[in-house]
Amino acid sequence: MTTAIIGAGNVGQALAHNLLRHGESVVFGVNDPGKHRNAVAALGAAVRAVGVAEAVAAAPLAILAVPYAAATEVARVIPDWQGKVLVDATNPLAPGLAGLSVGTTNSGAEQVAAAARNARVVKAFNTTGAENMADPSYPGGMPIMPVCADDAEARAQVMALAARLGFEALDCGPLSSARWLEPFAMTWIDLAIRRGQGRGIAFALLRR
Repeated sequence: MTTAIIGAGNVGQALAHNLLRHGESVVFGVNDPGKHRNAVAALGAAVRAVGVAEAVAAAPLAILAVPYAAATEVARVIPDWQGKVLVDATNPLAPGLAGLSVGTTNSGAEQVAAAARNARVVKAFNTTGAENMADPSYPGGMPIMPVCADDAEARAQVMALAARLGFEALDCGPLSSARWLEPFAMTWIDLAIRRGQGRGIAFALLRR
C-alpha cells in the first residue's frame, strides 16, 4: 500500500520511516520536491517526493504533516478530495509552545475538515513526538495513539494503521474529540521539552 505524506519535516519523515519498516511505500507531497531530494533518497527506493496534488492522487490515504499555519491552505490545494482519508497529524501550536491557538470550542482538525472538501478527516499521530512516530517500541508497554473521526470506516482504517505501526490505537469517537486530543499533545510537549523529561517518553493506557 502507498501512503501519501504531505510535508517532509520531522514528523513526516518519522512516519515514513515506520511505514517503510512495515513494507509500505511512501510518496511525499511537497511544494518543492527538489528541495527534499537528499532526505527522501536517504529513506530508500520505496519513497519519492512529488507535488501535493500528485501525491494525493497516488494514494488512498494521506497524512497531513505540515506546520498547522499551513494546514488549511494545503487542504484547499485539492479542489475535491473525493472521499479520500486525510489524517490530520498537526497541532495548532501558539508561538514559543505557549499553548494552542485553537481549542475547547473548536479544534485544528475541525478547521482542516472544513477546508478539505469531501475528505474524510481523521485526527491521529499528533499526541507524541517524532521519535515515537518512527519507533514506538518501549520495554514497559505499548504507547497509545488516540484516533477520532466522524466517519467510522475512516476511523477504523486509521486505527488499523496505528496498530500496524506499533501503537495501541484508541477509538476516541467523533472528530470533535480533537478538541481534547490537541491539548493532550501539549501535555507530551510540556513534559518532554519544558519539564526536562526528554523526548524518549510516551503515554500508555493501564487497565485494572
